[in-house]
Amino acid sequence: MDAEFADLTPDERTLEGGWAEGGLGSVHDGIDRRIFWLVSRRLTLLGVAEGGWRQLYRDPRDGRFWELTFPQGSLHGGGPRRLECVAALVAAERYGISLD
Repeated sequence: MDAEFADLTPDERTLEGGWAEGGLGSVHDGIDRRIFWLVSRRLTLLGVAEGGWRQLYRDPRDGRFWELTFPQGSLHGGGPRRLECVAALVAAERYGISLD
């Protein structure tokens, strides 16, 4: 059974996941697992850029835009995830979405 994580709160702006090396490879920390849960269960995908290394989501609960990136892209699998709230104009510019 999948773990349930907390939804995004109004005061959150950035979530940065981390990895630790374990005996059988990388171990995702709780923040990285929460980001994965949010983008797969709570947020709505709106666009993809840079071959999938940047992804734009919207939180249907409050309408905020969230960008998923992989800042340590040189690591296997892109490394830990980073989820950052972005302004609507930034989302429109980077992903070509309409704000109408």
